[in-house]
Amino acid sequence: MSTPSTSTAPPPLTPSQARLAALNRLKAKNKLTSTSGANASAGPSTGSTRDGGHPYVHKAGNVPATARNMVQQQQQNKEEQAPLRRDPGLGKYFEYDLSKLHNSRGGFLTEEDKEGDRIKSIVELAREKEREKRMIREGEEPAIVIDKSPRCVECNTLEINHQFLKVFDITVCKNCEKKFPEKYSLLTKTECKEDYLLTDPELKDEDLLPHLLRPNPHASTYSNMMLFLRIQVEKVAWDKWGGEEGLDKEWQRREEFKKRKREEKFEQGLRDLRKRTRNNLYQRKQESEHIHQFEDTDEIIDEGGDRRVIQRCFGCGAEQEIEVL
Repeated sequence: MSTPSTSTAPPPLTPSQARLAALNRLKAKNKLTSTSGANASAGPSTGSTRDGGHPYVHKAGNVPATARNMVQQQQQNKEEQAPLRRDPGLGKYFEYDLSKLHNSRGGFLTEEDKEGDRIKSIVELAREKEREKRMIREGEEPAIVIDKSPRCVECNTLEINHQFLKVFDITVCKNCEKKFPEKYSLLTKTECKEDYLLTDPELKDEDLLPHLLRPNPHASTYSNMMLFLRIQVEKVAWDKWGGEEGLDKEWQRREEFKKRKREEKFEQGLRDLRKRTRNNLYQRKQESEHIHQFEDTDEIIDEGGDRRVIQRCFGCGAEQEIEVL
């Protein structure tokens, strides 16, 4: 009597054997894939490839079998390198290429910009020249020498205001400046334009009217104030308008012109208002007028055989008689 055979389980693989089996499996898979691709593109198998190698030998490198496969591979590479599609679920956003961004240092000048050979523009050169002039004007006061130092034109003292001397070329002390405000007081640009009727080009001409720059008291971000000396402004205004009387006449003429313009503007507005009011009244009158809407109510035939129709307005009750031909 024979005994039934018992099946024994194979022994488990060691880690090195499992790694080797997986490697062999991948090599076989690559061989089958490369062989099937070459057969599909080159036709029936002839036992060897075009370069004379064995068809079942795996070669390293991703070399396409034909030109068509090469084009397909290039297109696939382009698709892989193409940028990702925008996800509409993320909403609106901006894509920045950080490799193309330029560090502007926030608009500030660094030590490299100051020490470098950067070409300066005409505006920058003009600003530097203006700053140099201002520094020269606001420099330190020179020493007082009794025989050589200038004296005040009013009181003949040596303690003059050197700032007035540098900017306005006027030798006057601070006490006389306060004592005679009708000569040495400072005027703003607006006061020169409104009171002395001077224009912007005349006020900007430093050869004609030198000015003193001061920070604007209303806000530090506003432009600097331009302060002018009253005696110099009056001299230019007298030469322009022919004295004080000519200035008063010109000021009176301009005031009358402004008044006439205001009156004309008021009259035009009043005419427009009357026109709009008249149109509104006419429209309301048209809407308030009653329009008869007649309808036939009775028909009369006289002795001569003529036929007449009596119509009545169903809104107000007015009647009218119409002869029918």
